[in-house]
Amino acid sequence: MRLHHPLLPLLGRLLMVYIFATSGLAKIFSWQANVQYMSTRHLPMIPVLLAAATVIEIGGSICLITGYRAREAAFIMFLYMIPLTLLFHNYWAASGMLAGVQETHFRKNLAIMGGLLLLAYAGPGPWSLGQQATKGQPASCEIPVPKGRNDL
Repeated sequence: MRLHHPLLPLLGRLLMVYIFATSGLAKIFSWQANVQYMSTRHLPMIPVLLAAATVIEIGGSICLITGYRAREAAFIMFLYMIPLTLLFHNYWAASGMLAGVQETHFRKNLAIMGGLLLLAYAGPGPWSLGQQATKGQPASCEIPVPKGRNDL
């Protein structure tokens, strides 16, 4: 099977963006509800943190969709998800069915974080703004195989 079509990284970026873009828009259009939800975690400076989260989610989504500065955006989004996951999906502090739901969200976030790290490492692929593959170098979506290891 040949998985080198330039559409694949674009589709991967679009699928990854869906959760961030919709969450960022929900923060904009339901600001007060998000402030109330964040207050359940007893966080300081909630409006500032919510504004930062909105910028990361919307700005990061734009970067991932277009591919412009996608590596940096993916890494920032990865870092953003660490405290987000630990604070809002701490299943070890819940009980009953809520613990199961939070554990599912926790594991989902770990999977998204893995995808973001892969994107930060491999780049957005050839169908992206600012893509600069140099002659003789693999496109950023290709992971080079060490010499003598073509059996991978």
